[in-house]
This record gives sequence, C-alpha cells and structure tokens, in this order.
Amino acid sequence: MIDLSIIIVNWNTRKLLIDCVKSIYQYPPNVNFEIIVVDNGSNDDSIKHLVKLKLKNNYNIRIIKNSENLGFSKANNQAIKKANGKSVLLLNSDTKVTTNALTKLLEFVSKEKDIGVVGARLLNADGSIQPSCFNFPTLKNAFLEYWFGKVGIYSKYYPRINKPIAVDVVVGACFLITPKALEKVGLLNEDYFFFYEDLDYCRRVWKKRLKVYYLPESIVYHFHGASVDKPAMKNDTWKRLIPGSKKYNGVFKHYVLFLIILSSQKFLGKRS
Repeated sequence: MIDLSIIIVNWNTRKLLIDCVKSIYQYPPNVNFEIIVVDNGSNDDSIKHLVKLKLKNNYNIRIIKNSENLGFSKANNQAIKKANGKSVLLLNSDTKVTTNALTKLLEFVSKEKDIGVVGARLLNADGSIQPSCFNFPTLKNAFLEYWFGKVGIYSKYYPRINKPIAVDVVVGACFLITPKALEKVGLLNEDYFFFYEDLDYCRRVWKKRLKVYYLPESIVYHFHGASVDKPAMKNDTWKRLIPGSKKYNGVFKHYVLFLIILSSQKFLGKRS
C-alpha cells in the first residue's frame, strides 16, 4: 500500500528535477511512497535523464509525458488522478527536501483531524527563511500594506514562530494535500494555468471547514524562480499574474487592487 504520492511537475528544469528527486531518496519519508513526474513538453532531455536515474537506482517513479505545456494545475491533476497514495504532496521541481522534512509533514497530519493542506518552511539557497504564506487578499489589507506600511498583511510572509500555525494560504512549492481534502475539495482548478492555484485551493479548503497549516519544523529548500530560467520570462512575471488575479479576485477587484498598488508606488515611492 502506498501512503504518499509525491507529484513533481517539470518544464525544462532538468538539473533541478534530478536534484529534487535525489533529495527525496536521500531523505525519504518513513512510509511507502511513489513519485509521479509530469513533464509539460520539455525540450531539455529532462525525461531522458530522469529515466536513466530511475533505472540506475531502481527508484519508484512514474512518468507522465505531455506533448505541450498544459499548465501547473492540469498537470498536477493528471498525476493526482493516477496517484495511489492516501496523501498527495505537490512538490516543485526547484526544491530539495531535508532530513525528516516529509516525515514531519505526515506525522503532523496524522495527529490532527481537521487538516486539509500543510506547507513546509521554505528556505532560500543561502538558508534564509522564504516567505511562503498569504492572508487572503482583501482591499483593506492592500491599503494597510501599500499605504500604511503593514508589511506582510497582503504580500507573502512567514510566521515568526517555531510551532505549527493555521494560516490562510501556503504557497504551492511544498503542498501536502490530506485524504480529507482530496475527498471534500478534490482537484486543483484548471482555470488557473500558473499562479493563484494555491490561493484558490486553500480558499476552497477553508470553505469545507478544513484548515491550512504552516509547519516550520519541516524544512525544504526552494530555489525560487530558478525554474523560470529565461530573463524575459522573469521580467514579465507580473503580466503572467494578471489572468489568475482576474479569475481569483474578479475583474473589478483585480483592477482596484492594481490601482492601490500602482498609486502607492507613484505617490509613496513603494515597490510591490
């Protein structure tokens, strides 16, 4: 019986993907697990190198190969539908797990009855803590942050405590979905191609009277942005956020939020 399915979506991140898989087997969870890699039409020989690693080490990896980039949500859903694990961990290809990181996530879930999603503490490459939680975005919070300096009330933040804490949203880089959430909430919303799918899923989790937790004792390195390796794509990140924002917030609220942020930059000299 498989207890955990670890799902990794890959798009032209060959080295990151290989390092991520190696880290899982270096620090495996203390349960039976499988890895499912969904390749979104990569052209960098990612799958060729992954198959070589799998055969050499007899790793339990299943591969789903798409001919094109279907987006983050759809690719994850492909794997969730084929997963054998009771719990599902969505893990970015640009991550590396550390000692007992996966075990601690599962142990925490086993002790609590009302959990829908759990996220790990994410670290940058230099070991500093990476903001990985959100409050649900509201107009009030946008005003408080961008006009009154309440940093982290609208943008990403990390809880400055060393114990589990319920939060509105954890980012999707390391995103454990419990059996209850799979049953009550189901799949990711495929209307989100990339960005906002984690906010949407956490919102749906809370609506089903389940909780989202941040677990600081589970530590995962996240080389944030490394999977977006083309300078043009990095520079246009804000443009790629727009469709998800309109879907999540609604068109009217999206533009109001945009004006709040833009006006703070113009009149107060603040950056988003």
